Amino acid sequence: MGLLIAGVLLWSVAHLFKRIAPGPRAAMGNAGKAVIAVVLLVSIWMMTKGYQAADGAFFWGRHPMTVGINNLLMLLSVYMFAASGMKTALARRMRHPMLGAVKVWALAHLLVNGDVPSFILFGGLLAWAVVEMIVINKSQPEWVRPDPAPKSKEIAAAVGSVVVYGLIVGVHYWLGYPAFG
Repeated sequence: MGLLIAGVLLWSVAHLFKRIAPGPRAAMGNAGKAVIAVVLLVSIWMMTKGYQAADGAFFWGRHPMTVGINNLLMLLSVYMFAASGMKTALARRMRHPMLGAVKVWALAHLLVNGDVPSFILFGGLLAWAVVEMIVINKSQPEWVRPDPAPKSKEIAAAVGSVVVYGLIVGVHYWLGYPAFG
């Protein structure tokens, strides 16, 4: 369980580093991006291995209805992530679509995974996304909406979301976590 907790904390600190310690982060220059990227990859490895090895109390599990809701929320989450990068209509209405996607992703997973390791992983990343939004909003209160994107980007985001969602489902089955079962 310690590896899982450490992975979630490392992920959170690495993402918050430039906001909680702007001076040291700025002193790192462009090399800091590579350092943070490596730290984030290590945190993902820690969370993955820690989650696989963790054991804890079980409170609820998957039911056909919650699995269906989870899958719809996951598709929404993938679209929100795509909307962020492609600056679609959603990204013009929502300040933090990528962090919103993490929140939807975490809630979707908590809906079907009611055990302590899931509370730590998905609940921890949900808490990080909420804190990250608050910190960004306080440090940068003014938000400039992106310019309107062409309809082709809207279509590409929707189609790409379905394709990426399909890949995510495939990886879940490959890892032994059936997304529809």
